[in-house]
Amino acid sequence: MLATLKNNIEAQKSIIGVIGLGYVGLPLISAFFNKGFQVIGFDVDPRKIDALNAGKSYIKHISSDEVGNWRETGRFEATVDSSRMAEADVLLICVPTPLSDSRDPDLSYVVQTTEAIAKTLRKGQLVILESTTYPTTTRDVMLPILEATGLKAGEDFYLAYSPEREDPGNPDFTAAGIPKVVGGYDPDSLDLAVTLYSQSIVKVIPVSSCEVAEACKILENTYRAVNIALVNELKMLFDRMGIDVWEVIDAAKTKPFGFQAFYPGPGLGGHCIPIDPFYLTWLARKQGLTTRFIELAGEVNSRMPEYVITRLAEFLNEQGKPIKNSKIILLGVAYKKDVDDPRESPSFVLMEELLRRGADLSYNDPHVPDLPKMRHHPSLPVMTSIELTPETLAEQDCVLIATDHSAYDYEEIVKYSKLIIDTRNATNTCVAQEDNIRKA
Repeated sequence: MLATLKNNIEAQKSIIGVIGLGYVGLPLISAFFNKGFQVIGFDVDPRKIDALNAGKSYIKHISSDEVGNWRETGRFEATVDSSRMAEADVLLICVPTPLSDSRDPDLSYVVQTTEAIAKTLRKGQLVILESTTYPTTTRDVMLPILEATGLKAGEDFYLAYSPEREDPGNPDFTAAGIPKVVGGYDPDSLDLAVTLYSQSIVKVIPVSSCEVAEACKILENTYRAVNIALVNELKMLFDRMGIDVWEVIDAAKTKPFGFQAFYPGPGLGGHCIPIDPFYLTWLARKQGLTTRFIELAGEVNSRMPEYVITRLAEFLNEQGKPIKNSKIILLGVAYKKDVDDPRESPSFVLMEELLRRGADLSYNDPHVPDLPKMRHHPSLPVMTSIELTPETLAEQDCVLIATDHSAYDYEEIVKYSKLIIDTRNATNTCVAQEDNIRKA
C-alpha cells in the first residue's frame, strides 16, 4: 500500500484533491496540474465551483485562461460533493483559520473539513494540512477525528503538515517556486509528503515533526509582525519629531548587512500576519506562559488604524473642517498593493471609523470593484468603487491612500486633491502641490 502510493505519486498517476479553492488552493492546483497530475478541487461555495468548471478564475494571479486550460485537458474539475474525496489519493487542506471574536484560534473550518474527510477516508490515502495554525493542531485536532474511523495513521493512512507560503501579487514567486517545509506524523507519512511535493515544488525541506512545521509558519509571520510593529511605533515617534520615517528606512537599508527593511502602514492585512501572533500568544497561555513582546507588537499594529484616523482629523482640522460631513474617498481596500485580496485589510477598520464619525465616504480600488461582505465588519454598507477622475478628486475634502496600487496616477491625485493623507509613502516622488500631502 505504501509502496503503491509512493510509486503512483512519482509517476504522477495519483489523484490530488485540494480542499478550499481560494488564494492558497488555486495556486496549489496550478503547481500540481502543471506537472501532469489529475486534480479535483473541493469547496463549499457553489459560486466558486460553477466559475471554475466554466473555466473562469476569481482571483487575480490565476488567470481565466489558465483555469480554462485545466478544464480543457480533462485533468481538473471542481465539486461541492465531499463524498468524492474518496477518489483522491492525496488530500490537501487549504481552508481558512481565522480568529474568533475573542481573538482565539477558530479551527472550525479545519475540524469540519477533517470530519468530511473521515466520512470517506480509505486505506492508502495521504492527508496534508496546509492551513496556517498553531503547533499540535495536526496531531491533537485532526488525528483523533481521522482515527475515530478505526483506521490508524502511519499504517492505514498517512498524515502530514506543510504550511502554505503564498505571497499574492508577487510575480517572482509562484506556489511551485517557493520552498516547502514538510513535517510528517511518522517517517512513512513524511516520506510520502516529501515525495509528493518534490514532484511540483522547487525545493522541499523535511523537518522532524508536524509540530516543527507548524511552528515554522508561526515564526515566519510573527517575525514580520514584530518588525512591522517596530517601524509603526517609530513612525508615530518620528511624526511627532518631524522626521520622515520612510527616509530613515531608506537610509538604514543602505547598510549591506544586519538590517532588513520593513515599512509602516495603516495596519496589518492579509490572512496570516495579523492572525498568527495571536495563535502563538493563545498557545503560550495554554502552556502557562506569556509572550509579552509578541502581544505588544499586536497591540501596536492593531492601533494603527486609530492613529491614521486621529492624524486625518488633525489635518482636516487645519482646514477648519471636522470629519463629520466631510467628503472623504479611501483609495485601496485590498490589504496590499496590486492584489484583489481584501482579507483582514485595515481599510475596513478605517471605513468603519470614518462612517461612525459621520464622514461622507466613498472608495476606489481598481482590483476590488465591489466592497465584499466581511465577517468581522458586518456594519459596512454595500458600496461600489467609484471612478477616480479629476472631478471626483477635486470635490473631496480628503483623499486617504490606504493601499498604494501601481495603477494609481499619483501625480494626478496630488494635482487635483485638496488634501491627501498618505499612509504608504505612495506620493514620495510627486512634485506638484506637495503642500497638500500629509503622511500618516
